[in-house]
Amino acid sequence: MRVLSLSTLFPSPARPAFGRFVANQMRAVAERRDVELTMVNPIGLPPWPLSLSEPFRTLAETPETSELDGLTVRHARFRLIPKVGGDGNPGRIVSAVLPLARKLHAAAPFDLVDAQFFFPDGPAAHGIARALGVPLTIKARGSDIHYWGKRPRALKQMRAAAEAAAGLLAVSEALHREMIALGMPADKIAVHYTGLDHDRFQPLPRTAARALVSAVPELGVWAEGPLIVVPGALIPLKGQELALEALAQLPGVHLALAGSGPDDARLRSRAEQLGIADRVQFLGQVSHELLPQLLCAADVVVLPSEREGLANAWVEALACGTPLVIPDIGGAREVVKDASAGRIVARDPAAIAAAVRELLAEPPAREAVAANAARFSWQTNAAELVAFWRKAAGKE
Repeated sequence: MRVLSLSTLFPSPARPAFGRFVANQMRAVAERRDVELTMVNPIGLPPWPLSLSEPFRTLAETPETSELDGLTVRHARFRLIPKVGGDGNPGRIVSAVLPLARKLHAAAPFDLVDAQFFFPDGPAAHGIARALGVPLTIKARGSDIHYWGKRPRALKQMRAAAEAAAGLLAVSEALHREMIALGMPADKIAVHYTGLDHDRFQPLPRTAARALVSAVPELGVWAEGPLIVVPGALIPLKGQELALEALAQLPGVHLALAGSGPDDARLRSRAEQLGIADRVQFLGQVSHELLPQLLCAADVVVLPSEREGLANAWVEALACGTPLVIPDIGGAREVVKDASAGRIVARDPAAIAAAVRELLAEPPAREAVAANAARFSWQTNAAELVAFWRKAAGKE
């Protein structure tokens, strides 16, 4: 079976960590050898002179093709109109990708066009699948539904794509319900949980992991004292400010922010205002190789996001034996099913601090925490995805 998969959320040489979880999924699919996968990563670039500013200047250096984990990725450029032109991105992606898709389809026909994000990827893939005359599948991951589903022009395109699709995927039962509430056909939606690399994310003795990450120059995390790790891009959506405000109520506890983004300066200023700057570390983007050790070194992982589908970081932390403190969003209750996995709390500094205090006072056994992630694997994820594709393409 030949599949053309579209994902704006995907790593590139300019953004090696962006959408890494999608790449992990597709690598597992490619390793099966029963699907010939063509991966297209549309990259939006604004007109001059905005194209000269970052991050667009760096993105403009992305090659037409790149190799990632043995997978060839084609990076198609489309015209991006920042802040105001998002609703028109699907059409611009179609214009950028369709000539390549027609050429590849003429040489060796595709059986299916797939989208790995609901917007703008879903409506764009709809246009390409319609032009090629092949079935369409779309996966929803969270913010694509939560954010774009509230914008009438985007939602209209999403509904049209959903109606045309042979099948739809949601990363959690909660997201499944939200898609139905937006008017998408319930009988087409299946739940497809994320995967996990158990060889990389597994419990290490916390003391040993702490010594390791404190000795690595690029991290240099404190060697002693309770440690909270907050992974994720530094953007308002991820709610790091709530974690900082909770830390102010936790004397003697340290906090490490593992991520980069436009909120960096504001969060540093907030830490200063709260009088906790000496207990907060800004680690920047933590490498793919060091992230498991950092999660193992943490006593608690806090992710106070405003919205998620089912965050990979939740599953990765649990697999490392580290309990979570997260709000009741998305698939949280599908991951934190009992106290061994951590706590689900209100998005409130006092509630977050209280939960952290409980987990520090009575930490669950690391093996019990890790058992909550045992059901997630990239091999299972890939097998389910390929079976879904085969059904959608009529090749069961």
